[in-house]
Amino acid sequence: MDNESLLKNKIMDAANRSFRQNIYTYTNFLDINEQSVFSQMRNALNFVAFKTYGGNDACERQMIQFGSYEEEFPITLIKISPLIEKYAESLSHRDYLGALMNLGIKREMLGDINIKGKDAYLYCVSHIADFIIDNLSTVKHTHIQCTKTDINDIECSPELEDIEVLSASERIDAAVASLTKLSRSQAVELFRARKIFINSRQMESNSYQLKTNDILVIRGTGKFIYQGCGRETKKGRIYLSFKKYV
Repeated sequence: MDNESLLKNKIMDAANRSFRQNIYTYTNFLDINEQSVFSQMRNALNFVAFKTYGGNDACERQMIQFGSYEEEFPITLIKISPLIEKYAESLSHRDYLGALMNLGIKREMLGDINIKGKDAYLYCVSHIADFIIDNLSTVKHTHIQCTKTDINDIECSPELEDIEVLSASERIDAAVASLTKLSRSQAVELFRARKIFINSRQMESNSYQLKTNDILVIRGTGKFIYQGCGRETKKGRIYLSFKKYV
């Protein structure tokens, strides 16, 4: 059985357990490709209530909750800080993730990692939070300390940058071409390579018309929130406004 079929089975099993036992069930964190698979299943899951969340509304990696009532997701936010800031290295997302994986933690147990200066904020499945705090002591060559923090801590929210691009239209292929500085035909290749997502759904069609507040992900380029179109040039091209995740 391939990975996509296994994922569909896991999602359906969680949905059925929630429905039959009248309990909350959760998946682990899903990446954007896995969320796209989930999106294809929505009609088949209409027998049970569900929602997705990753720790804050901007998180790319998300868990699915099945159940009919309000309950907090089992997500804990951990702040990772250097013991002595002036001696700390500039650490990347890959450095933090590598250190966590070296502890034997599966990627599906970990959500987004947001870096703020010399600190990092990690979302994780709650039942492994204490293990991380007790065992993660160094990242690369930097000695660190881990502490649980309020999941609503605004310091850990990603930064957004306002950008504006000139485009032929609000069609997604035109917008992608402008954002990536590729030709229209080169941009279409990104769709064929399954690198374009709207609202966590992989886009196979390149004719979709962008709508305000759509979340566009171009793998290898970045993540953007579409804000709408503005003025038009004499040649009929329009300015598209986005907020880009920094």
